Amino acid sequence: MSHTTETRGRVSRRQRLELKSGRVKSTLTTRLASAAALVIAVLWTIPTFGLFVSSFREPDLIETTGWWTIFEHPGFTLGNYQEVLLSGSSSAPQLGEYFINSLFIAIPATLFPLVLASMAAYAFAWIKFKGSSTLFVLVFALQIVPLQLALIPLLQLTVTFLHPLMGGISDVLPFVPDQQYLPVWIAHTIFALPLAIFLLHNFIAEIPSDVIEAARVDGAGHGQIFLKIVLPLAMPAIASVAIFQFLWVWNDLLVALVFSSGTAETAPLTQRLAELAGSRGQNWARLTAGAFVSLIVPLIVFFSLQRYFVRGLLAGSAKG
Repeated sequence: MSHTTETRGRVSRRQRLELKSGRVKSTLTTRLASAAALVIAVLWTIPTFGLFVSSFREPDLIETTGWWTIFEHPGFTLGNYQEVLLSGSSSAPQLGEYFINSLFIAIPATLFPLVLASMAAYAFAWIKFKGSSTLFVLVFALQIVPLQLALIPLLQLTVTFLHPLMGGISDVLPFVPDQQYLPVWIAHTIFALPLAIFLLHNFIAEIPSDVIEAARVDGAGHGQIFLKIVLPLAMPAIASVAIFQFLWVWNDLLVALVFSSGTAETAPLTQRLAELAGSRGQNWARLTAGAFVSLIVPLIVFFSLQRYFVRGLLAGSAKG
């Protein structure tokens, strides 16, 4: 009798969730909601379109006319991209080296927090230990700590402990690049972990307990459950967090300036874009072309993971 009552309660709860998700879906798919989404998308796209048009205009036209006057004042050129991508002068060096630096910063700084956050989220969701709830609340509370507040203490720890360690690693493992990327990776990982753990925990905790219990009955340990069950099921959420983290790191300038050496060997693309504007903001032609070049990789990442991203956003309302 108790088993039947529990089953009925589970079915009833699932039906309520399905009804709620149906109401949410019907609300978001109305004509008014679609029209509002279309207006927001257009307004959001206008600055990007203006940047794209300006990147192909002559420098004097950019300084004297707006991009919306392209038909009144036509004049297109590829010189802006040629100067930014192919020029070897000191005033406008090529962006290729900085582009590689940004990739070398963004990819590990995305993978490290994803690996650590997914394991921590699984532990908080399915491994009960003393103080787990309190520890999870503390991790969640770290989100309110401003990034700027932690920069100086973290930089002091880096100088005191990490730099001597990096010298030892370079002596033992000579193939490790001696360009001080490690402090930037650690800083991005630390700043990303609280939010990533919170988001992945909410998703992993919604995995049906019957699936986890069945795996335990079959003799699977936590490692097998995590690798073979939790990771495949949580892939939409992981992809969503990966997109946000990659975009945040790729567009970051503050952390890279603080924790990298600031030279061309380690400087990211965002630092070079800030320099392209000139000391008085006079190089708008270079800046528009360089900024649009920097958009290529984020667009590729987003569109390649788009289907996982949408599934991750809708998973919370679709689970029963």
